[in-house]
Amino acid sequence: MSKEWYPVIDAGLCTECGACIEKCKNGVFDKKLVQPTVIYPDGCITNCRGCQKLCPSGALGYFGDVGQAPSTCCSI
Repeated sequence: MSKEWYPVIDAGLCTECGACIEKCKNGVFDKKLVQPTVIYPDGCITNCRGCQKLCPSGALGYFGDVGQAPSTCCSI
């Protein structure tokens, strides 16, 4: 993966609700699987956090996250 910032799913916390998959319109997640799986990290918009904001179980974090403030690119 060449992208320096993309979602990482904690499988132990994930309830497989699909909110993150449904939210992301950039093809980051595999829409054919129930368990969220990142297949296209380059599609993730750095600091968007749209999928993380919708996650009811707090299962989403980000590779490369250094505590930056969320941008407004993906408002819910």
